[in-house]
Amino acid sequence: MSPSDFLGHSLNIGLTLIAVAIVLGFVRLWRGPSLADRVVALDMMTSAIIGFCGLFAVRAQVEGYLDIAVALALVSFVSVVALARYAERLARRSDRDD
Repeated sequence: MSPSDFLGHSLNIGLTLIAVAIVLGFVRLWRGPSLADRVVALDMMTSAIIGFCGLFAVRAQVEGYLDIAVALALVSFVSVVALARYAERLARRSDRDD
C-alpha cells in the first residue's frame, strides 16, 4: 500500500465518520428535550462540518474549502453565543416568574 493509497483510505474513513457524527447531531437537535441540548448539538454539528470541510479540502486539493471552514467557524461562534444568551434570558425570566 502506497502512502497516497493510505491517505485516500484515511480521508474516506474520516469523511464517513464525520458524516455519521453530523447525522447523530441532527438526531439530537431534532429530539433534544431541552434548549441546551439543542444548542450543544448545533455546536457539535458545526464543528463536525468544519472538520468535514478541512478533510474535503485535503482530498480535493482545493484551498477554498479552508476559507469556508474559517468563515463557518466564525459564524458558528457568534450563533452559539447568541443562543446561549437567549437561553440565559429565558432562565432568568422563569426564575422571576416562580
